[in-house]
Amino acid sequence: MNSTNEHFRPVALQHACRLINHGPTVLVTSAHDGRRNVMAAAWSMPVEFTPPRVAVVIDKHTFTRELVAASGVFGLCIPSVSFVDTTYAVGSESGRSVDKFARHQLVARPGPVLGVPLLETGCAAWLECRLIPEAHTEDAYDTCFGEVVAAAADERIFSGGHWQFGDDNKALHTIHHLGGGNFVSAGASFRAAQP
Repeated sequence: MNSTNEHFRPVALQHACRLINHGPTVLVTSAHDGRRNVMAAAWSMPVEFTPPRVAVVIDKHTFTRELVAASGVFGLCIPSVSFVDTTYAVGSESGRSVDKFARHQLVARPGPVLGVPLLETGCAAWLECRLIPEAHTEDAYDTCFGEVVAAAADERIFSGGHWQFGDDNKALHTIHHLGGGNFVSAGASFRAAQP
């Protein structure tokens, strides 16, 4: 399948959880029965390596949660600094009454395995996930668990299974929500000395 972003390359599933292990804000994408949505989420994390599994907090009363529960799939797109205004905007409004993709002119492509709408423009990476049903969480908790079935990242910032944050790619750095519309971007990466 051709990518809309020439710099996106598949990420080996063994490295997929590294795309969110540094705690970036994510955009959760979902679709079911002709309707779609995108929302921002500040709480996501890897929970297992093999197979790669993730957790993301999606309030059980949101339109996104409704679509994810109905379809059994979702996407996690990792927005970059250049996409912070859009990220904040889609996280500040409900998709029940408006198509946020149309309103914000978001271009999505179907994921390669599950067909989940995925964003590349404005994002550094994405993960396509199959919802893992957890009976005890469906009604009581906002946490959703997913198995990552495909992942890709912009090779200018993620290659060889690792993030490459540097001065030459600052517009691609991931963003981290601090609350109230305040964000911080990931800084330059550095390596610890071997013990």
